[in-house]
Amino acid sequence: MPTISVNGVQLYYEIHGPVNADLLVLSNGILMSTASWANQVSLLSRFFRVLVYDCRGMWQSEHPSGPYSMETHADDLAGLLEELGYEKAHIAGISYGSEISMMFALKYPERTLSLFVADGVSEIDPLLQAQCETWVTAAQRKDAHLLLQVTTPFNFSNQWIIKNPKILAALEEKYKQLDFEAFLHLMDSFFGLNITHRLEEIRCPTMVLVGELDILKSRAYAERIARAIKDSEYLVIPNAAHAVCFEQPAAFNSALLGFITKNQGEKKI
Repeated sequence: MPTISVNGVQLYYEIHGPVNADLLVLSNGILMSTASWANQVSLLSRFFRVLVYDCRGMWQSEHPSGPYSMETHADDLAGLLEELGYEKAHIAGISYGSEISMMFALKYPERTLSLFVADGVSEIDPLLQAQCETWVTAAQRKDAHLLLQVTTPFNFSNQWIIKNPKILAALEEKYKQLDFEAFLHLMDSFFGLNITHRLEEIRCPTMVLVGELDILKSRAYAERIARAIKDSEYLVIPNAAHAVCFEQPAAFNSALLGFITKNQGEKKI
């Protein structure tokens, strides 16, 4: 299992693709793991060096005591890149990972070749806070079944839920292995996010993508981000809810591949 010490924490990572290609970082959603990117890595690693990793508190990385913050995650990612010998990278993520990505672009603009924000937010409105408090309750109870029940309606569309009962059953088994205490630290980190007023500082090429049917981190959030980041591209993926990389992997991959290809050029140190 490849792990590396960054800021005193062991981080799990995988790196795929040609050594001399641009580096593309994919940061996980809060309940995702490196394995969740399988549909992306299989394609993108043909063209780019692709780094997937679990941030502190997630799955195969170390789960130190809290608190965590998006700034801490951004610092960890910067440290991971340094340990692996990369000066710059294309920074991408979905949901929690997109919020890490925006914080990274703010803290480390000189290391950010481009920014890809999928189903992310830059602040927590009261409705989103209320929705996510049900996730906190499930974690406090250490109840994997309840966590699946309260997250599924917000992560997936009706049609996807109908068609994928076996995947949902597998997710419940996965959630039984969750470190609920670490998950609560991650949720606290998310609730502390408030960067809308700083987004205008981001100057790198940026794409903001959102699922048409996302009712958790809706188009209103994506539009807010896209308006604030000068010259950013904005894309809505049809027939996809919050977990857009699962529901519409071909459309997601096409958008990300096209965007990174257009902005490639930097190489490994």
